[in-house]
Amino acid sequence: MICILLVAGHGTILETQIKTDDTGLYGHLAGVPKALLPGIGGKKVLDFWWETVNTRQLFTEVYLVTNADKYKHFERWATANDFPVENVINDGSTTLEDRLGAVADLQLAICSRKLEDDVMVIAGDMLCADQNFDIAQVIRFFRSKPGELAIYYELEEGEKPNSRGIVEVCPDTHRITRFLEKPEEELTDSQLASVVFYCLQRNTLSYLSEFLSLKLQAHDRSFGQFWEWLINERQLPVFGMKLPTGFQLIGQVGLSDYTKWLTHYSTKQQDKPAKPIICRSYARVGLMGNPSDGFNGKTIAMSISNFWAEVTLVESQTLVLLPHPLNDPTEFGSLQDLFCISRKEGYLGGLRLLQATCKKFYQFCSKQGIALTKQNFTLKYDTNIPRQVGLAGSSAIVSATLKCLMKFYNITEGDLQKPVRANFILNVETDELFITAGLQDRVVQPRASAGNLDCKEWS
Repeated sequence: MICILLVAGHGTILETQIKTDDTGLYGHLAGVPKALLPGIGGKKVLDFWWETVNTRQLFTEVYLVTNADKYKHFERWATANDFPVENVINDGSTTLEDRLGAVADLQLAICSRKLEDDVMVIAGDMLCADQNFDIAQVIRFFRSKPGELAIYYELEEGEKPNSRGIVEVCPDTHRITRFLEKPEEELTDSQLASVVFYCLQRNTLSYLSEFLSLKLQAHDRSFGQFWEWLINERQLPVFGMKLPTGFQLIGQVGLSDYTKWLTHYSTKQQDKPAKPIICRSYARVGLMGNPSDGFNGKTIAMSISNFWAEVTLVESQTLVLLPHPLNDPTEFGSLQDLFCISRKEGYLGGLRLLQATCKKFYQFCSKQGIALTKQNFTLKYDTNIPRQVGLAGSSAIVSATLKCLMKFYNITEGDLQKPVRANFILNVETDELFITAGLQDRVVQPRASAGNLDCKEWS
């Protein structure tokens, strides 16, 4: 696969406002391309994308397309960041008026370098809240589908659909059924916004030429209009993958947009490591309804708040699962002590439940088209639910772990609904660990929120 980073836009509004700003705070950024402005933590916006795609195991080559006006800036950046200078492509434009358009810039890279591979194309001047996501997961999802791939995210508060390309996605097949470029709100209920982050199959690249022959003006050659044409008119299969994070600095933006979102994302990044996530699930007492009865799958059950399983997740450098000192003993007073504990309580504690839940969670997100960030964490658990007495103690640990993972990776109720969550918990036990678990065990736990510790961040 080839990766192409597009940074050929002429950010006229932002550049003008930086030059005319009278505070003196941004004078040193005059003339700097948007992609090379400082991002989160002082890194340039483009630095994050280069770190994400600089993987020889995934991409045979990475190209960067810029314009003639800013070519020298990106040539210097390439030299300083071990990016092959010969892979920086100049589209020849010097102003907004003589620009080629995003689709034409992609076509220029493909034709000038005679590319015949699958292509990933990314706008290198977008600001992403969580840039360190798993790019390999994106490629695997693309390879598993018989069509193209478009990345989307859920609009954040204050963002309007008429400022983005909006997609409507089939929840079962993940195929994009409709693409609307900057629609009025009454045209769609969707809050899913597409960004310039796509994968195209090599056989589809010929459609670029066909599209460009129909669109002679640069302002008609945006990727939004291309996908609108490809999906709505040509009806080619295009699938969607969700990134549970926000994107900003898209298109023509001003200085206020840049400073607002830079401050917003920087604050979120600084706060996140300091907040452990603590989630609880509660013991379950089943009153009526089991697989062997005649209630057609309906159950009546209740949760008991004084018996609980609690899981704590803290961001860390590596992924660590901590054994429970009582339920996962690794140290004993003597051989006789080991014998007595093993005979009474068996060999299997809760640590395997944490590991199986994490494995199943990654598998679920990959299959459902949700790209996770490459963040690591430390998990530990505690429980006071008595073992082997029918109170669904293992289901409670799995349920609490799943709540922590959803909150940590910003997975919403829409991504993993409660009925699906109930089946997820059962499958962790039965499919992954071969634990005998009734269908009723886990139904009430995703729904119940007894007490104030159902899920919290603690500072």
